[in-house]
Amino acid sequence: MDDVVKLAFDIAAFASIMILVVSGLAVIASLMGIFNLGHGEFVLLGAYTVYLFREWGLPIWLGMLVAPFIVGAFGAAVERSVIRRLYAQPIIAMLATYAIGLIIREIVRGLIGGQYYAIEEPIPGAFSVGGLNFSIWRTVIIVSTIGVMLAAWLFLTRSATGLQIRGALENPALARASGVSTDRLYALTFALGAALAGLAGALMVPLFSLSADLGVRFLVQAFLSVMLGGVGSFEGPLLGAAMIGSMVPGFQWLREIPGVGGAVTPVVAEVLVFVTALVIVKFRPNGLINSGRR
Repeated sequence: MDDVVKLAFDIAAFASIMILVVSGLAVIASLMGIFNLGHGEFVLLGAYTVYLFREWGLPIWLGMLVAPFIVGAFGAAVERSVIRRLYAQPIIAMLATYAIGLIIREIVRGLIGGQYYAIEEPIPGAFSVGGLNFSIWRTVIIVSTIGVMLAAWLFLTRSATGLQIRGALENPALARASGVSTDRLYALTFALGAALAGLAGALMVPLFSLSADLGVRFLVQAFLSVMLGGVGSFEGPLLGAAMIGSMVPGFQWLREIPGVGGAVTPVVAEVLVFVTALVIVKFRPNGLINSGRR
């Protein structure tokens, strides 16, 4: 029973990270029709911001608070200077985001010398419940994700701008015909997606350490989550992220089962995640939550 509780906690922590990463990517893909191939590097920028604050002698928690604003501002600049010119050519736009991501990654690699840097948890240690110990920082990530997603849901369903974004997510052509400034929404959406990626990177870096390839490891899983949930809604990709975030530690846990662990290597566990996701996509090609977008 104790192992099941610990597994559930690990699943909740990793799923929370995936939800933060995917939420920004999903909104950009659903509204703008562009898969941001540089999204992983926005995650990296959030982590690097925390690293810089630590190197400057400033509190790590302050870097985590500032990171989403810095990365969001950078995302807005990218949208205005590059992406905005390529909306009519989504394939070229995706290649542009890949190029931007590659530039960011290699610049960071040069700045940190290709090294790995461990970042301390702002709130280290563990707390005990029923004789089981749980990481305080992982708990902070879970609670923060719930808070951010609740705030995003309220923004999208209660504010005028959020309702415009939600309407454009469902039917961008109708939104434009109704007089909604999609250019302004695109800029806001790209900045919001980048900010969420920056927050994800800032929160996760104490768990995974800083390296130039930090964001790459989550990019494929993020795209898989969007495929599972379906493009065209906010909730669908988040459900996909929760599923992928559950399967990754879940299949790794199989290695702890006597008689099974020898066959389930880390690589096999990752393959099982992809196979399971592809089977689901086979039977639900429009996503777990079928969008009405055309």
